[in-house]
Amino acid sequence: MQANAFAPYEQLADALVPHATESDDGSHDLAHIHRVFRNAMRIHAQEGGNGMVLAASVLLHDCVAVEKNSPLRSQASRLAAEKASDILRTIGWQTADINAVAHAILTHSFSANIPPETLEAKILQDADRLDAIGMVGAARCFYVAGRMGSALYDPADPLAKNRPLDDRRFAIDHFENKLFKLTEGFQTEAGRQIAKTRHERLQQVLDLFLDEI
Repeated sequence: MQANAFAPYEQLADALVPHATESDDGSHDLAHIHRVFRNAMRIHAQEGGNGMVLAASVLLHDCVAVEKNSPLRSQASRLAAEKASDILRTIGWQTADINAVAHAILTHSFSANIPPETLEAKILQDADRLDAIGMVGAARCFYVAGRMGSALYDPADPLAKNRPLDDRRFAIDHFENKLFKLTEGFQTEAGRQIAKTRHERLQQVLDLFLDEI
């Protein structure tokens, strides 16, 4: 992907894209980072904030890869924040800006469960979670389920009415276990507006899926 896809931060992208992702996970690849960047810029246009800090946070938020089923999953954002700090330090960033990027990356993760305190951190969290709902979110859910060897659904009880939800075994359990909950936690008004539409799309995906099975 060319750096001009990250306009108006092409020079920053030139420096950071080589560090942006380190795995073959198609749900956390450069295309994901670009979608999150577009989401972030859309929110930034309404909410404000430091665009350079935000762009760097987006570009490096997944610079450490940890699989969804890894015991280190809850540490992924901390590891990424530490690596991002080192990268930015080597290209001459000031300490205050490095710390701002590190905080945004640390708090963007759902599994880390650390509240974002700055506007840039709130925007990154919203922008990343927007990519987990809607049509792309549904596609990513099924993609990750395939990587983990999960079944699509429990044929005896698809909606888990008489069993505990288990999104490690059944892909569609992840909708109720996590994805439908994300909309309640958006940090910015602009993010909430976009999330409402994408939440409705995600519900449509599940409804159509259930209709067909």
